[in-house]
Amino acid sequence: MKILRVFCAFLVLLLFLFGALAALLPAPHEDSILGVRRGASFPSLSPQDSFTLIMQSFNRTDLLLKMLNHYQAMPQLHSIIVVWNNIGQATPQELWESLGPHPVPVYFKKQSTNLMRNRLQNFPEIQTQAVLMMDDDTLFSAFDISFAFSVWQQFPSQIVGFVPRKHVVSPSGILSYGSFELQAMDSGPGDKYSLILIGAAFFHKDYLKLFQEQPTPIHNMIDQTQNCDDIAMNFMVANYTGRASGVLVKPIDMRNLEKDAVSGYTGMWHRPEHLLQRSYCLNKLVGIYGKMPLRYSNIMISQFGFPNYANHKSKS
Repeated sequence: MKILRVFCAFLVLLLFLFGALAALLPAPHEDSILGVRRGASFPSLSPQDSFTLIMQSFNRTDLLLKMLNHYQAMPQLHSIIVVWNNIGQATPQELWESLGPHPVPVYFKKQSTNLMRNRLQNFPEIQTQAVLMMDDDTLFSAFDISFAFSVWQQFPSQIVGFVPRKHVVSPSGILSYGSFELQAMDSGPGDKYSLILIGAAFFHKDYLKLFQEQPTPIHNMIDQTQNCDDIAMNFMVANYTGRASGVLVKPIDMRNLEKDAVSGYTGMWHRPEHLLQRSYCLNKLVGIYGKMPLRYSNIMISQFGFPNYANHKSKS
């Protein structure tokens, strides 16, 4: 009798446990719904809410792979286009794919000629309205990129980027190119800039098509100097919009990894003739346009204090 009571108590406890577990399971009509949810993939980003990254690379494959790995973490990134300027060398596509799987597709575009303006082609793989162009040796945090993208969504007709430059006119009318330290004659509050370098900037994909339609002398100037495609882009945007070509965003974490390249290859800005070439391009473009479309701006948009006056001495 005692054994029977113990057995009945154990049976009741077992039934209670089964009942509790059953209550935690989904109802029969919910199972199919949950099954669909488990099998569903994340929705694809819309062209308005995402961007395409374009990165031109030459003789720095190790840095390129680091950059590709870093920028894969961007939540708004739709795809990456690598403009491969290593003429006669195979792209690292197989190596990159062997390191996968990767959440964002990467398209390697092998070029037949090593030209600076190769990166400004209207690639058919671009499905987004926004293009982020980055040099292959400059690293920005995901927070900086996401914030700059949100700024570009407010100013889609302008170049939104992290690196400003300016032009200065001498009394004789000769133009010079430089950074914030190059003082303009009519200085106002804060520092002025008139260009945003496209090696770290967002702009609308339609500008790639417009750039291809620029007069032949502009393309010839860029090819002859292997320089100034970014200056020509700023001229084009300013002329097209009738206002300042760019909007400056203050980065929080910006790093140059050039010295980390195994090849030891350094950027063209190290060349002694670099600044002279860019001053030459300014004067050449004014001659082609028949006017100076660039306009000064001193607005700097920061994640801490927005907007503000641009100031190259500011730490915030």
